[in-house]
Amino acid sequence: MLTACSNQTDVTPTSSNPVLADSAPGSLQCNIDHSLVFTTPGNEWEAHSLPIGNGYMGATVLGGIAKDKLNISEKTLWTGGPGSREGYDFGWPENTGSYQQSLQDVTRNILSTRAMSPQDVAAQIGRDPRGYGSYQSMLDIDVLFEHQSDVSDYRRQLDMATGLVTVSYQQQKTRYVRQFFVNYPSQVVAAQYTAAGSQRLSATVVPMLADNRSVNYRWQHGHLVISGNLHDNQLAYEIQIAATQHGGVLTPTENGWKVDNAQSLTLMVVSATNYANTYPQYRGEHPHKMLTARLAAAQSKGYSALRDEHIADHQALYSRVNLCLEHTPVNTNTDALLSAVINDTATPAMRRQLTQLYYQFGRYLLIASSRKGALPANLQGVWNNYTQAPWSADYHVNINLQMNYWLADMTNLSEAGIPLFDFVEGLREPAEQTAGRLFNAPGWTLLLNTNIWGFTGLISWPTAFWQPEANAWLAAHFYQHYLYSLDETFLQERAWPVMWGAARFWMHALVTDPTSGMLVVAPSYSPEHGDFTVGAAMSQQIVGALLRDTYKTAVKLGYTEHAAELADTLSALASGLNIGQYGQLQEWQADIDDMTSQHRHISHLYALHPDQEISPERTPELAEAAKHTLNARGDGGTGWSKAWKINFWARLYDGDRANKLLIEQLRHSTLPNLWDNHPPFQIDGNFGATAGITEMLLQSQPGALQLLPALPGDWPNGQVSGIKAMGDITVAMAWQSGQLAEATISSPRSQQVTITLPLDAGLFEFADKAGNRIAVTQQGRRVTLAISAEQSYRIQRKGKV
Repeated sequence: MLTACSNQTDVTPTSSNPVLADSAPGSLQCNIDHSLVFTTPGNEWEAHSLPIGNGYMGATVLGGIAKDKLNISEKTLWTGGPGSREGYDFGWPENTGSYQQSLQDVTRNILSTRAMSPQDVAAQIGRDPRGYGSYQSMLDIDVLFEHQSDVSDYRRQLDMATGLVTVSYQQQKTRYVRQFFVNYPSQVVAAQYTAAGSQRLSATVVPMLADNRSVNYRWQHGHLVISGNLHDNQLAYEIQIAATQHGGVLTPTENGWKVDNAQSLTLMVVSATNYANTYPQYRGEHPHKMLTARLAAAQSKGYSALRDEHIADHQALYSRVNLCLEHTPVNTNTDALLSAVINDTATPAMRRQLTQLYYQFGRYLLIASSRKGALPANLQGVWNNYTQAPWSADYHVNINLQMNYWLADMTNLSEAGIPLFDFVEGLREPAEQTAGRLFNAPGWTLLLNTNIWGFTGLISWPTAFWQPEANAWLAAHFYQHYLYSLDETFLQERAWPVMWGAARFWMHALVTDPTSGMLVVAPSYSPEHGDFTVGAAMSQQIVGALLRDTYKTAVKLGYTEHAAELADTLSALASGLNIGQYGQLQEWQADIDDMTSQHRHISHLYALHPDQEISPERTPELAEAAKHTLNARGDGGTGWSKAWKINFWARLYDGDRANKLLIEQLRHSTLPNLWDNHPPFQIDGNFGATAGITEMLLQSQPGALQLLPALPGDWPNGQVSGIKAMGDITVAMAWQSGQLAEATISSPRSQQVTITLPLDAGLFEFADKAGNRIAVTQQGRRVTLAISAEQSYRIQRKGKV
């Protein structure tokens, strides 16, 4: 029997899944190093930073010799919003009546002429936002060391299994080690610098803040308190830093510390603002009292206890899933692995090792940037080094925010998805204003992008300002979480209000197409491609999925009147699933696709992924049409685009093509520290690729799951444990020579499940945890069995693979 994949660091994660802990399948011995390792200091924040975080705060480490820079961000520090110098109006036009008339004029024109240019539409119904704002960096802490740069044995490491960053090097007869983490339970950033040998530690600690805020320094109980307000919106912020040393002398300076001849220096940092996610003012209490108590509690625990607390908390999430594709690790650093892939000199073993790291890096980043109580992961997760971040490091809702959370349930990180639900619920009040003011409609909606200030209105960028279907796409995450968790309280109390509010909007906003007589979205836009038109495929697919899922929910919850209303709308809705003259899935109602276009957006395949309306088994003609579209668009694009294509090809059961896209993403859209490169850095590609790798190994629908549906030939032997299928089912698998050897499934809920195997079901044996054969129904590659709560079931290949 296979032992669970082990970690090669000094702290071994323990499995949180009792089934996998004692019954992992297979016979492949697998040792995985969960670390990103570099042998030189970093010098570019975007390319070389090693990230740590707790959802609220993020920190990055570059590991310089003479100067180390610890960059710290806190997710609520934003310019813009209420109180902004520019004024702020949530993106709503001043004259509601005039705007609604303009929108009606555009709609009539499009229904008549069938197309309008993005520039013409934006000129009539777009607007320049005021006071939108940008995510801010909280501070840098520069630590200036007195020793020179002639060092040896340098190592900079992010251990994803423990959430620790360590920098170490030798200088003469002294070993210098720095360790960093961001603790979630205690809400503190901690850093420790040590010297072991003949020399000691001498350094200056200097906090550095941007000049777009007032900055006041004062000392309180030996702690440095830095506070002030952003100039733009007067948002109050505060930072408290405690410094302690072992040996030597620690001397406060005007705005930092000087440490001389110490064995160690320890820093603890807490920070927050007076932001509150409450419409319309978005302000709460000043954070001073809270931060004072938080820092005092952290100091009373001490560094070692804080580290132990952090590791236990982090591993409770991270260690749930292990993926092993290469059982003989290549002894090389991350830089060398990635460089070999980029230069096409990597061996298959090197590609597999990098894939393992990249997969877990996506899970690591979600844990570090999305925890309960915090805002959701933004375009840069939680990390930021700017006062005006790219795209404001905001929340784009035409795919980017959604892609951040594709992996949450399937990679056993459902808790990390809670901030998304909290955020969307917090948007509903301003989004109801948007529905009423812009569309004269009930329910709620928003357009292309939002911020932490409830922005749900308009911008003026012609090819990126109009996406009212965003409400439906966000609502889909609530329903997907229910399908994975089977949490009926969540469905009733959280999913239903969001889904019904979005559905109400669309039942009012849909219009009748005079050409077809069907209900359509108009104006409709296929993101960043082509003209505005009537009922573009993406619009129809997203809205159709919302109405379908809301109908199912209404039936389940006994809302018969709502269900009848939804059914009537669904029966008249254009599907957006049309096959064109080239055999492609049409992007628009009219068969006008340019098959030479290599545009990175392929949004008209939404029905293939993330929705499951298209399937090679259930809808083979539509699946074949989707292949034609994907082949025509090619394998290029930005980081998030390639990540989406990995998922598309996995859903089409083409593991080799999905893996080719993954290698393309690593080769052309990945920075040296493995952050996704749009360019610039944009984190959704990391999250989307991890979801895509999971889709290659496991796919599920309500009551059904598929094992190894898209296994690439480049992964002949391997195992995975802890991944999730819909129905709250946990799955472990091992495969050899490209064939399933063994699988284990378990669930806390009794249910009937149909499993599609890679080969005929007659080639496998089925048993409970004790090894007793169980009765199943077999038909070809499918087997149906009843599973009992808290029991595990084993599927094992007969004979040798």
